[in-house]
Parts: sequence; C-alpha cells; structure tokens
Amino acid sequence: MTHIELSLSPLEPIAADPLTTWSAPVSSAEESCLVVNSEGFIVATSTAWTRLVGAERPSELTGRHILEPGVLCLIDFTAAGKELGEAEREQIPPLLALASKGPARGLMRVRTEEGAASRTLDAVATPLWQGGTVVGSLSFFAAV
Repeated sequence: MTHIELSLSPLEPIAADPLTTWSAPVSSAEESCLVVNSEGFIVATSTAWTRLVGAERPSELTGRHILEPGVLCLIDFTAAGKELGEAEREQIPPLLALASKGPARGLMRVRTEEGAASRTLDAVATPLWQGGTVVGSLSFFAAV
C-alpha cells in the first residue's frame, strides 16, 4: 500500500468549510475514501468506497452516520464474524481520528449483507481542522 503524508499550512486563514472543500475531491476520487463530520455523519464518499461496503451509490450514504445500521456492518475477526459492540465500533479509524485528534490506522472487518462473505479493510484516517478545532476526518480504505 502506498504511503502518502500530507500537511497543509495555508499562509492565510481558510474561510471555507474544510468539509465542503474535501467533498468534491473525495466524491470524484478513484480511491476508496470518505469524509465524516465531527459527529460521524458522512459528508462525502467515493464510488469505490460505496462498492467496498456494498452500497449502490454514494448518495445513499451521504448524511447518514457511519455506524448507522445499513451503512457498515462491523464484525469481529473470529470465524463466526459476530457484530461488534458499540464501544468497539467507536474505535474504527474514521471515528478514532476525531476522538484522538490525530492520525488513526487499523483493520476493519465488514459484512456487506446478512450471510454474505466478509472483507477486511485497512483504514487510514486523519482529522480535519478548522480554527484549532477538529471538524471531521478524511479516511482512505484498501481491501486486504
């Protein structure tokens, strides 16, 4: 997996909402990625990410909470693949980047439909800042 490190340091304060700024690039990205706001609601997704999680179109997921039923079915790494509890679901990289205010990386195991095969995703997330406050996170995913 390619490693990219990005640091943005504007010379002047950015007046625009950083989530809006990231929406167009994420929506048109060929990579599997998404942006969530500070509360965990999906602001934008790429088509590749929607395919990874079994959705038809990015518009089906925009505005929904990332942990809402029907968005991500997070399961454990056991053979039975039992759904994760709430505390464990809060630790996925897109939400962990919000809580920790720093980069987060981890493996997630998801099932797209009841009884369907599972897939493991490597997720990397970074918080998005505005005026010293975390306003969202940007995450990239790769099937493992």
